[in-house]
Amino acid sequence: MTVKTVSEVQKESNSTVTTKNRNVLSLFSGCGGMDLGFEGGFEVLKESINLNVNKHWNIKKVNGKWVELPETRFKTVFANDIRPDAQRAWTRYFGNKGIESEVYHLESIVDVVKAYRETKINPFPEDIEVVTGGFPCQDFSVAGKRKGFESDKSHDGKSVEIDEADIDKPNVENRGQLYMWMREVVEIVKPKVFVAENVKGLVNLGDVKKIIENDFSNIGDGYIVVPAKVLHAAEFGVPQSRERVIFYGFEKGALKKEAIEELQNENISAKYDPYPFKTHCLPTKVPTENLLPHVSVRSALEGLVEPEKSSDLSQQKYSKAKYMGKHCQGQTEVNLDGIGPTIRSEHHGNIEFRRLGLEKGGKRLDELEQGLEERRLTVRECARIQTFPDDYEFVWSKKGEDPGLSASSAYKIIGNAVPPLLAYHIAKRLEDNWSLYFETEMENFDE
Repeated sequence: MTVKTVSEVQKESNSTVTTKNRNVLSLFSGCGGMDLGFEGGFEVLKESINLNVNKHWNIKKVNGKWVELPETRFKTVFANDIRPDAQRAWTRYFGNKGIESEVYHLESIVDVVKAYRETKINPFPEDIEVVTGGFPCQDFSVAGKRKGFESDKSHDGKSVEIDEADIDKPNVENRGQLYMWMREVVEIVKPKVFVAENVKGLVNLGDVKKIIENDFSNIGDGYIVVPAKVLHAAEFGVPQSRERVIFYGFEKGALKKEAIEELQNENISAKYDPYPFKTHCLPTKVPTENLLPHVSVRSALEGLVEPEKSSDLSQQKYSKAKYMGKHCQGQTEVNLDGIGPTIRSEHHGNIEFRRLGLEKGGKRLDELEQGLEERRLTVRECARIQTFPDDYEFVWSKKGEDPGLSASSAYKIIGNAVPPLLAYHIAKRLEDNWSLYFETEMENFDE
């Protein structure tokens, strides 16, 4: 089989510009990992792209080992979160891409919906076709306490007491119920499709997944909720061990008859399957004819100089937390030839080490012999492992009324994010199938 290189595809491409005409409403947006994926137009490693699987991806710009992904037709017109640091990072990056800062709303979606209930004034832009939402995952996480629907945190993250009689209702006092407020937003704007994201632990909590699917299925004339699937980021070219559960809901009234029949099947055909196709193997698997080897941490970090030699504040900053013993989280050295650990939204002491000293089991002998010191991953290194592009600033200094952004905040918002490359796969698959699903066909691709 002849494998087409990115450079060959680049030569075959034309220079037309993609029309962005599918409005996206983003909930629980954080610093915009999902939004960046849906927008497109950012750089990733060349080896993260598999043209055997995604032959139609029109790669136009190649910069050494990096390529720029084409823009999609999706346009973010509303984003929201309660974290000021995430909002500052989001507006700083997307502002440079021409998206106005007013698009990002720094408030709880609970408050937005409550205001709508009281005034009946729709707070959202018109003609929303897609709603995305990575509702907070702490209450469902395998690594957390997994309280799920019995969360004792409110929508703004504060601890509260829960009235057990109201535990199964949309409750402003219960963060574990925030997916229900996403449901209400879907009911208000009635998009053609919604994409919900959470941690893998969601599918291991008994009937939780089924409850969520049923709740969304009962909106308006009905949404077909496609069974959730766990996507491993490394199988889509992300150099990281990160698993997320994704599920889609399609508005029945907007779907073509054939699409309704297909999406309601227990086993959806490959043609109509909304989930993206795998492009890479896990490190434990042997590459096949179509799948590429995993993208390594070494590849992801290539070209980054040591913090003291870098002009990038995000590369200069890293956790100085001391080694706390091998039995604690974040005390291991990353395997440069494997995939990275899940980048967590944690305090500095849980950030993995770029290299450890010999006495602690460090394996980077060549680096240690060069005098390179034991240290944890920098902010930029974490962002690289998450597939955020280098032009996304995560750390900057306070200036005037701008409070800047600290390394501590940067670690947290990076760890909370969906890997942009994984989100791009989700967006492109949905874009590819748009005219297959919906009555109003998408115009012919410009790419």
